[in-house]
Amino acid sequence: MKYKNILEEEIKNRVALDFFQAFDCTRILGKIDFAVKIKRPQNAADFDDEYLLWAEAKQKSADILAMLAQLVLTVGKARTFDEILPPPFLGCYDNEKIAFVPYSEIQDIFYQNDFNWKVTPSDTATKEFQQIYAQIKKVVENDISRKTYLFHFDRDEKELRRFIRENFIVGKSDTTKIKINKNNFITIYNKWFETVKPTIQIDRWDLAKKSGIIDGDFYLADILSAENKTLKEKLFVLLKSDHYELDRKIDETGFKNFKTTAFSDNQKAHVQFWAKYQRPPHEDYWDYIVERRDLLVPQDVRERKGSFFTPKIWVELSQKYMADVLGEEWQDEYTVWDCAAGTGNLLAGLTNKYNIWASTLDKQDVDVMHDRIKNGANLLESHVFQFDFLNDDFSKLPEGLRKIIDSPEARKKLVIYINPPYAEDTTKFTISGTGKNKISVARNRIHDKYAYLLKKANHELFVQFLIRIYCEIPTAKIANFSTLKNLQSSNFVDFRNAFQAKLEKIFLIPADTFDNVTGQFPIGFFIWNTEITEKFTLIHADVYDKNGKYIRTKSLYANDDIQTINKWIKRFKDDKNEPVGLLVSCSPDFQHNNQVAILSEKQARYCFPITRYNIVEFCIYFSVRKVVSADWLNDRDQFLYPNKKWEKDTEFHNDCLTYTLFNNNISSKNGVNHWIPFSENEVNARDKFESHFIISFLSGKVIKNGYANLFDPDYLADVKKNKMPAVNWEKGKKREFSTEAQAVFTAGKELWKYYHAQPGCNVNASLYDIREHFQGRNDKGKMNSKSDNEQYAELIGNLRASLKILAGKIEPKVYEYGFLK
Repeated sequence: MKYKNILEEEIKNRVALDFFQAFDCTRILGKIDFAVKIKRPQNAADFDDEYLLWAEAKQKSADILAMLAQLVLTVGKARTFDEILPPPFLGCYDNEKIAFVPYSEIQDIFYQNDFNWKVTPSDTATKEFQQIYAQIKKVVENDISRKTYLFHFDRDEKELRRFIRENFIVGKSDTTKIKINKNNFITIYNKWFETVKPTIQIDRWDLAKKSGIIDGDFYLADILSAENKTLKEKLFVLLKSDHYELDRKIDETGFKNFKTTAFSDNQKAHVQFWAKYQRPPHEDYWDYIVERRDLLVPQDVRERKGSFFTPKIWVELSQKYMADVLGEEWQDEYTVWDCAAGTGNLLAGLTNKYNIWASTLDKQDVDVMHDRIKNGANLLESHVFQFDFLNDDFSKLPEGLRKIIDSPEARKKLVIYINPPYAEDTTKFTISGTGKNKISVARNRIHDKYAYLLKKANHELFVQFLIRIYCEIPTAKIANFSTLKNLQSSNFVDFRNAFQAKLEKIFLIPADTFDNVTGQFPIGFFIWNTEITEKFTLIHADVYDKNGKYIRTKSLYANDDIQTINKWIKRFKDDKNEPVGLLVSCSPDFQHNNQVAILSEKQARYCFPITRYNIVEFCIYFSVRKVVSADWLNDRDQFLYPNKKWEKDTEFHNDCLTYTLFNNNISSKNGVNHWIPFSENEVNARDKFESHFIISFLSGKVIKNGYANLFDPDYLADVKKNKMPAVNWEKGKKREFSTEAQAVFTAGKELWKYYHAQPGCNVNASLYDIREHFQGRNDKGKMNSKSDNEQYAELIGNLRASLKILAGKIEPKVYEYGFLK
């Protein structure tokens, strides 16, 4: 081992001295552990630092992917790349190895939408950490061209030195301009935005944006220029020495018309800014930079347009499915219109350019497609046009396409082939009360026109595309990518009632395979036949993994005629009796399962009171929601109103009760802890507990301290009156537990006993309190995921292992009793 038994700071110093002596490793760059940059003379102050590596460092051997994930969260949280040019490589090292990943390979992670960068980067238990970890893992596993490099300090020292020598270029002087590449063009844009944009003579950028002019187009004109003249004529904005030309048109007489704008400071800031950078970048980067124009626009514009390209693997698979449904000669027999084309990548692979139409929201994207046509793209310039599908009237369409739209027979041979924008007017932050509704994203003419039909579904842009096609282009075929909300969500019942096209075929793929999409949920490719009226109820979808390998089929249900589990649990609502806990209310699908919790303190969301009369049912609800592991494929599946078989299965009741007793967030800090599952003698408590509710409940005894008999006459009368199933245990009869449940109690008892042996322990501590005692909290106030106490770690590990076994026993009954299909 190269660096054995030394502190992390010393490892950093040794790595810098042993391998990066030719560079400057002294700069402390925020909370990045290790940064390598080119040495510059003191008189080079006017030039930006040029970093070669940002790295995460650990004292002991660690998981490379976890270290990289922490680094990405550190960089993303601080937005380091907004102020400082990013390096060619991100990396990580511990006391035995070092790894390098090209920055360009993971750059898109930093620009994903609706991602919470506020989490603690070192907290490996957060959902955000796991998402970043999975994304980096995907980059590394799909690294066919060997762009990720791993070296062990001992056995690979020679190869490591060669790698640094060949990739970390030394010898740049203070007068050398920084080269622009696909790693740094976004960071340079952010600097340009602050320095140059304010000097461009446009008084109202908000009005300019409404007419399709964005600042990113001026930046592209700058960056793709030499001697202050733009080299790509097809761009929407061109730099012409000391001014810009834009909105170029040929008028009726054949003359070229255009608008111009100059600089408010005689181009001083512009000249000073570009003196630092070498323009243009290498020609190999031109197409990439232009195609990633989506990253050079404000957040609201990105969401309005949809911000991710369809990966080539799914484009090819979607066209194969279209051939299966429409026939092998479909490209010659059908006309294709992508009405949300962006820069046209969904149309790659189509062969008959005379049957292809492409429209997009922005004139700039039209220019990009025209430029791609010039470079060989299989499209016709006259078939590529600007059109706002959610606002414009069909009278604005090119004549050839409009004739098809107007003809009932011709429409039968029209395929609307789209990957529409995914944005909605709420986010998870809006729901939780920390954000604002994004009204400007989803409000448009189609939104207002069909609000009466769509109702709750109307905030989804992709649904607005579908309803306009269905209502205004009847008999056309629709082939679209989207989430599965339109098939499964209870908020989309009205949409399914209105949109009654036959779903011919569908396949499902992981959402995080799409550019700038995070999260574990499925994206579907749907082929609809609007000639056939058929309300969606069920389909068997093909499922593919991230590499395009077929996995299985999955049944998708609308469940419109079946009530949800939330309707079922409301039958047991008890506002009359004293609560012993609270269940947080949330939507009945896997996507929201992380919000399901049993607490002792009221939340902003509505909480159901848990009382002596409904504790069994609420423990069943909680367990059913938790025991089946969530994954990308079941993320949108709905929990349903069960059949009656569960009512007489007392072992199932007790298994769920056990699972919940050892898996809740009850805290004695928020009032009396009624959820202690042991007696004082069993855990060697130092004093009497404030509440014996659970012990009394489990043993069938009468509850004292103000509680009425578990089966008092008033309750039984209420059960009969409201036709509620009386599933609580018979008075005086001790509950009997399965072998798996008993193992949980045994593991839990050992943990409680160990806690009560600690100095200064809280005699009324809950499981949550015990975890907090041993695990502590970080500087943000969040409980740490691990503890340094080895005995506790073993005991909590045993408890979690026994809970996992119990969950496996409960899971089959979740399906048997109809809680899930």
